[in-house]
Amino acid sequence: MDMNESPIGVFDSGVGGLSVLRHIRNQLPHENLLYVADSAYAPYGSRSSEEIQERSLALAEFLTGHGAKALVVACNTATASAAALLRKRHDLPIVAMEPAVKPAVETTRNGIIGVLATSSMLKSAQFAALVESYGKEVHIITRAGIGLVECVERGDLDGDEVKTLLHGYLTPMLEQGADTLVLGCTHYPFLRPVIEQVVCGRMSIIDTGAAVASHLRQRIEDAGIAAARPGHGEASFWTSGSADQAHEVMSRLWAWSSHYPGDV
Repeated sequence: MDMNESPIGVFDSGVGGLSVLRHIRNQLPHENLLYVADSAYAPYGSRSSEEIQERSLALAEFLTGHGAKALVVACNTATASAAALLRKRHDLPIVAMEPAVKPAVETTRNGIIGVLATSSMLKSAQFAALVESYGKEVHIITRAGIGLVECVERGDLDGDEVKTLLHGYLTPMLEQGADTLVLGCTHYPFLRPVIEQVVCGRMSIIDTGAAVASHLRQRIEDAGIAAARPGHGEASFWTSGSADQAHEVMSRLWAWSSHYPGDV
């Protein structure tokens, strides 16, 4: 197969990476897309680095086995644990996630930033390096969004549990004066409508999906492997979890994305 016509492979610990896939579709409408939700192992935030590396290698092998010309690690936790290893194993463009600490520092007006992410991401060397590089002049408040990934995985985007969890995580940030919020997990953009209700316009919300898609577009254009076909590409989906549950939840989230594009 001509590399230009080959698909782009995207994976996440579950369905959250669809929030990144929507930006990729918006910016690269001609590309065929492959997406794998590793829902049987979600959430990655509670797993060891070794487990995450093993799963990331397996998913990358699956996607390259289906002809992927580029890979997107649409998971902050997998990025922290496995992106460097994937780049050693695969000679193709690999684009990964990064909590938007730098954009948040550029956005904040009062120097107080909230970061909502998984426990693993907040404990990672990657996050520590970002704080060291960009966070010296600001105050960063972190919260591990325990339970939020599981809510999104079962398609609960606005139920009582989601609202209670988000109030618990975000209210202390607001009370401490945070005016900017970084969504440090790809599942969290699907909760943005509830997040916006909780913060009531008092915080700017930063989702890195659009920046990832832009970087991917630049990488494949620089490599000369961008799709040349007219019209829209196709998207194919797989899961390591229940096929029936995945079909229901992923269909809902993919449809949701077209009605709530977020920051494009």
